[in-house]
Amino acid sequence: MNKIFVVYWSGTGNTEKMAKMIGEGVLSEGKEAEVVEVTAIKAEMLKEIPVFALGCPSMGAEELEEEYMEPFVAEVEKYAQGKRIGLFGSYGWGECEWMSDWEERFISAGAEIVNGKGVTVLGEPDKETLDRCYQLGKSLAL
Repeated sequence: MNKIFVVYWSGTGNTEKMAKMIGEGVLSEGKEAEVVEVTAIKAEMLKEIPVFALGCPSMGAEELEEEYMEPFVAEVEKYAQGKRIGLFGSYGWGECEWMSDWEERFISAGAEIVNGKGVTVLGEPDKETLDRCYQLGKSLAL
């Protein structure tokens, strides 16, 4: 497949910056990147897609955004078996527990987490984090 979806929700723009850099990494490998905000896509569009990325910042008590991203993820989780999924997001407090929980959800559903773990950053993504996002995009495209 030549198109890699990078689906995200972003409250402050930090996770959106990460999503765009992942898209750049995908493009660098000659694949098409579809970077899309979660409200602009239906979860079933990913049902037959073998590899994609999902991004969301930590919200509340270290959880996914509840109105849009959590329902989307719950739907994708139903058909995650055998898929390669890249995870990413920013946080403002805590210990990245939301990302560990998110990784475990998809591993339990039979998915592979691309590069073994999600890309996270405290606050705004710095150059190092954006480089990790770019590398995640490259890995998704392989």
